[in-house]
Amino acid sequence: MRRPTQRMKVNPKNLILDLMLAAGDKPLIARDAILAGALFQISENSLRVTLARLSAARLIETAERGAYRLGPAATDLAGEVASWRTLESRLRTWQGSYIVVHCGALGRSDRAALPRRERALQMMGFRLLERGLYIRPDNIESDLDALRQRLYKLGLDRDAAVFRASGLDPAREAIVRQLWDGQALTQNYRQLRLKLEDWLARGDQLSLEAAARESFLLGGQAIHQLVFDPLLPEPFVDSQARHAFIQAVHHFDDTGRAIWNRFFASMAETPPPFSCNSSTR
Repeated sequence: MRRPTQRMKVNPKNLILDLMLAAGDKPLIARDAILAGALFQISENSLRVTLARLSAARLIETAERGAYRLGPAATDLAGEVASWRTLESRLRTWQGSYIVVHCGALGRSDRAALPRRERALQMMGFRLLERGLYIRPDNIESDLDALRQRLYKLGLDRDAAVFRASGLDPAREAIVRQLWDGQALTQNYRQLRLKLEDWLARGDQLSLEAAARESFLLGGQAIHQLVFDPLLPEPFVDSQARHAFIQAVHHFDDTGRAIWNRFFASMAETPPPFSCNSSTR
């Protein structure tokens, strides 16, 4: 298997936010962000400029001198990203009905609202059935109002109609079954799981710096898959393949945290900022 590329360009903004998600409730020290940036050939000046811009956008805020935590503008999205660790607990047996979001009455002229709306629907696994009408299997969140609130926090307009539906006509039911590529999703679960397991089998042969860099890249890829996974039920996907993948991501994430703890500890006398038992990445 080809190793995760070490030449992959990492965006300073994404690096900082990912490190803060990994830190959980603990602040991210600017020095540690700079050390992490060096692994990806990001300059100290670039990291400091990015920290200032994120602070101005309220995505981060100062926790103490030289340390930062996630700000109010990032809290809701960060909570959704962090929820990958408990996503299986939200799944229910599918009974054949659907959750529908109707956006037909909402405007499309607001350039800021539109991408937020589309991101919310994508992160929750909805797909466009007809103009203004989005749908997904009703196998998550038994409380419909709780699902509405999650969509609102992610950026869906509060004027959007969110409801359950069943009894689709055969033609539309057939269309719905084709909205997701379940075979590709299942294949991706298996392939990514094998990549994680392969890396774990050889990771201790790498230098600490290489292990930190590669675990960040591969772990980020796996968690991104889970955050944006539509969490489809059978028969759309092989749910056992997804479960095995999720278990592999948990194992990999714990290993990656330990590697980054050692990396920061090796670079400074102060204790490492992350706890391997933290609930977010």
